[in-house]
Amino acid sequence: MPVSRIVVGLDGSEESVRALEWAVRQAGLTGSRLQVITVWQWPAMYGTAPMPEIDYEGDTRRAVVGRVDEVRAHHPDLEIDFDVVAGPAAQALVQASSGAELLVVGSRGHGAFAGALIGSVSLHCVHQAHCPVVVIRSH
Repeated sequence: MPVSRIVVGLDGSEESVRALEWAVRQAGLTGSRLQVITVWQWPAMYGTAPMPEIDYEGDTRRAVVGRVDEVRAHHPDLEIDFDVVAGPAAQALVQASSGAELLVVGSRGHGAFAGALIGSVSLHCVHQAHCPVVVIRSH
């Protein structure tokens, strides 16, 4: 029988770190494999201009890999996959949710409505994911 998979989005924000912590606990309780997804995207300001010599993917990985390593150290029995993918965050997380038991995301609630209950990425995931979604909000 295949092991179930829990996907969690990690961007380094406080809310995403809390989502990671929640997903780790849930994976431990259910015996699920944890798939940590970090997304990077070329800044829109460049348009069609030549891209500068910046390693966005590497910088993104380095920004969060310490958190993933910390989880691995504290939960050595937990199977953890860590993927850094390119593209819009909402689309990447929805795609990763295919075949998963659960998608866990943090919510900053930023965007057009500062007082929104959840942010645009979380909202997109709630409506489009291929599995149930847990949204972790800040206190």
